[in-house]
Amino acid sequence: MAITGIKGFNDILPGEVEKWQRIEATARRVFENCGFSEIRVPIMEKTELFARSIGDATDIVEKEMYSFVDKGDNRVTLRPEGTAGVIRSFIEQKLHAQDPVAKLYYMGPMFRSERPQKGRYRQFHQIGAEVTGITNPRIDAQILVMLCRFFAELGITEPTLQINSLGCPECRPAYRAALKEYLEMRRESLCDDCRRRIDTNPLRALDCKVIGCGEATAEAPSVLQHLCSGCDEHFASVRRHLDATGTSYSVNHRMVRGLDYYTRTTFELVTGLLGSQSAVAAGGRYDGLIQELGGPKLPGIGFAMGVERVALLLSDEGLARRPDLFIAAHGEAAGDEAFRLMILLQGEGLRVELEYEGKSLKSQMRRADKLGARYTLVLGEDELVSRRGKLKEMASGEQQELPLEPAALARALSCS
Repeated sequence: MAITGIKGFNDILPGEVEKWQRIEATARRVFENCGFSEIRVPIMEKTELFARSIGDATDIVEKEMYSFVDKGDNRVTLRPEGTAGVIRSFIEQKLHAQDPVAKLYYMGPMFRSERPQKGRYRQFHQIGAEVTGITNPRIDAQILVMLCRFFAELGITEPTLQINSLGCPECRPAYRAALKEYLEMRRESLCDDCRRRIDTNPLRALDCKVIGCGEATAEAPSVLQHLCSGCDEHFASVRRHLDATGTSYSVNHRMVRGLDYYTRTTFELVTGLLGSQSAVAAGGRYDGLIQELGGPKLPGIGFAMGVERVALLLSDEGLARRPDLFIAAHGEAAGDEAFRLMILLQGEGLRVELEYEGKSLKSQMRRADKLGARYTLVLGEDELVSRRGKLKEMASGEQQELPLEPAALARALSCS
């Protein structure tokens, strides 16, 4: 019996992986242009890190984490998100001692045990960014502009930016109490999860996808009506900076995040092209998280995007990686010369293929067509004697005769 992959853990195959490479390269270019540096942290951390940072009452910690006890009797977890690990590293490696202001980005796999669906899997991949040490709302606006610019450079125009403020530890308790009272009055109309959330995490009821819960919370009080003066002024300043840069956005007062550490500015880039999985990137400010995890009292803000979801929005056009040249050889000596030329041309940065098994020229030309080679070069006994060959452009059929020298061939291929 053949061994199959684990459900929700997907292979990323040639043809699709080129999208991922483009997404990753664009992220590196855009983020580094804004002063960010890459950080790479382990995929496994102590379970306590996520319980303390994400929150014991969140769905992630309660239901979705891949946690187990290792051979040393340590409780460990495959990371369900990226921020906690980055902040743990920021504290443990004392990056704050070098400079409390850090701009970091990361990319890699995350793990959650949930029902696989379009754009969401049990092993999924995120690209994210974190900034520490800056309270000024200008950094909130820069993060949002940078994220919008990333999508624009990919040529993806569909996601739209939505923003909200979740307040701070000073003003959120009053809002939480008002929302809890509202939900209690409508308890019978809520799903079982939201009834439980009334006491543990009432804000999550606003994010429930069950239709009845959406109807029951339609008139729920807005967090924006309960902000303290500091949070209100901060949110107004973020909006002012976005307006000044011409960044389009809308305010969604029902937006909440699934993680407990968020404060003040929260945001999502949403699309209608992925069904119910509308958010392709999301994040917010977490001004208390660094201190909560044992570090200094420093603010932070960040986001993460789902690479699988971004890839679903990215066109296949222009992503095919076809060979620059296919060398078709007839005979053993011609095959040896074809191999020599291929190796030398690949050293010049060109994509070159050939037929390894000595098949007929007709079969080799079919192979060149299948690979989508831009040019072909046929080598036989006559070409070896004259040391000249015909370079054929496959699209037009035009041919030019050239010396069988890597420099001449490389010039012709690079100039086309």
